[in-house]
Amino acid sequence: MIIETKSHPRAALIGNPSDGYFGKTIAFIFSNFSATVQLYESPLLEIKPEKLDKPVYNSIEELVDGIKLNGYYGGVRLLKATIKTFYRHCQKMKIALDPKNFTICYHSDIPLRLGLAGSSAIVTAAMKALMQFYGVDIPRPVLANLVLSVETDQLGISAGLQDRVAQAYEHPVFMDFRKEVMEKQGYGDYSLIDIDELPQLYIAFRQDQSQGSEITHNNLRARFDIGENIVHMAMAEWAGLTVDFLKSMERGDFKRIHQLINRNYDLRESLIDISDANREMVKLARSTGVSAKFTGSGGAIIGTYASEAQFEKLKTTLQKKEIEVIKPSIVTSSNH
Repeated sequence: MIIETKSHPRAALIGNPSDGYFGKTIAFIFSNFSATVQLYESPLLEIKPEKLDKPVYNSIEELVDGIKLNGYYGGVRLLKATIKTFYRHCQKMKIALDPKNFTICYHSDIPLRLGLAGSSAIVTAAMKALMQFYGVDIPRPVLANLVLSVETDQLGISAGLQDRVAQAYEHPVFMDFRKEVMEKQGYGDYSLIDIDELPQLYIAFRQDQSQGSEITHNNLRARFDIGENIVHMAMAEWAGLTVDFLKSMERGDFKRIHQLINRNYDLRESLIDISDANREMVKLARSTGVSAKFTGSGGAIIGTYASEAQFEKLKTTLQKKEIEVIKPSIVTSSNH
């Protein structure tokens, strides 16, 4: 029997990047793209590479273009680190695993290195496949922590929890990462959000801006850890924007939501270097009347629009710069 599991890209709606700094965020996953993992029993344990992992190229140009879009690593290292993390967790929890081997492979069409959590989607799907294969149940908050540890502890990638929480819960989530909460229970307080309260959303991205999130996070982490006041103040403001956003959703105040999304980006721009192309994408989107901020660390943006006419104007304007615009199909517990 072949086990097949999926996970999807994440869009940070508000509050990012405070999730790694005891802040508050709202995020969701959307099914326009997916990472799929297949796993089946076999005599030996085998990890099959995907096309991103190939060591053979038609030309030096193809190799360089591949690195630009996908980075230096494919998904095999993610699968290896996931398997090790799953095994160590079972050892720690004294969960006996059946003595059987498996073959595992993956495929992902999630645009990579654009702040859409494509790597953690592969890890989440792999973790779910291992859980199913060995009959192991892992609570969702713990699952999110394990997926994060695959990247931070095993692979040394700087990241926050929100991507993994949204992918573990498979529903729009409000996340509170206050320090006292994290220290007490090891994870944040997570609340599911009523999808009917969400505003009309778009996501836009440009493939030529692919960049690993670790570049942004490593710099920000260093500044936070040395106690840079402006960084700590920004984290507190991002957390406050998230609380304001939640209240604005509940009362249907879409004008305020528009303002909060824009402020989330403006605060980031005042704190972190942003490429001209990324800045242009936000500026172009806003020129059509929509709100705009990054979905993650750059390369993709998210925002609200007021009407179909405005959405079409956005799409036409951004497509002139080869920027793709989509309406996210938001995943909820009821439709997944």
